[in-house]
Amino acid sequence: MVGSAIWRKLEQLGYSQLIGFSSKELDLRNQAEVLAAFQKYQPEVVIDAAARVGGILANSSYPYTFLMENLQIQNNLIHAALEMNVSQFVFLGSSCIYPKFAAQPISEDSLLTGALEPTNEWYAIAKIAGVKACEAVRKQYAKNFISLMPTNLYGPNDNFDLTTSHVLPAMIRKFHEAKLNGNKPVQLWGTGSPMREFLHVDDLADAVLFCLNKNMDTHLLNVGTGTDLPIKELALLVQKITGHEGPIEWDESKPDGTPRKLLDVSKLAELGWKASIPLEQGIQETYAWFLEHQQVYKQVKISV
Repeated sequence: MVGSAIWRKLEQLGYSQLIGFSSKELDLRNQAEVLAAFQKYQPEVVIDAAARVGGILANSSYPYTFLMENLQIQNNLIHAALEMNVSQFVFLGSSCIYPKFAAQPISEDSLLTGALEPTNEWYAIAKIAGVKACEAVRKQYAKNFISLMPTNLYGPNDNFDLTTSHVLPAMIRKFHEAKLNGNKPVQLWGTGSPMREFLHVDDLADAVLFCLNKNMDTHLLNVGTGTDLPIKELALLVQKITGHEGPIEWDESKPDGTPRKLLDVSKLAELGWKASIPLEQGIQETYAWFLEHQQVYKQVKISV
């Protein structure tokens, strides 16, 4: 999702000498393969949009996989970029790197000041290591390596697999399928009370290109909208957009995750960037993309 959005943005701006790989074309967990690719293509700028990602269920079910594969991916890319003297490197992380009970909104200075949210700590620890690796490169080698920490992302090419997806795409699919099945009830995890911030992936792509064109004097920047809403309100918004007319049932035996996770985006705002895609518009566009690209969900009624 993120990589394709950045690629689209680069093409819109007229860049043509683009290099990219799918996971089938290049195994980023393999150090030798990654270094060989860097030696072959000699990139000048590298944007690391690769990661093993998922929601609470996926993180809880595969802790070793989420920790180790993300460490392998980012370490191989950072090391190869340093070895091949890449001029600029952008490491994309996640707002889950910050402590579970960090003061809101969460500033970049909150990193490593408290305990992480247990439901995604494996992914978070890997991403923290990536942030510190880029900071170490800047300190030791004076290289332009920066880390951008986006809030919860959504948009075209999102993951709608209910076992590995994040909350917003999971809601889109659940409400859509429940509508197809006679507006059956939709069951959602937790109480619906946690507050969450959502950023359209095209806004993130715009922020990445903005930062590449700036002489950054910091190694870490938050990327978000600066606004959030309760999960219950998000559910009602997705329900309205998908046209589902049945009840919503909250399974309070399931975890809520972090109570609130709003990013302080003042540093990036001071540099001159802010998000531009309103949440309702973004969800409408994402649902339209889902309908266009997920034909099997239109044709097959799956029990909800």
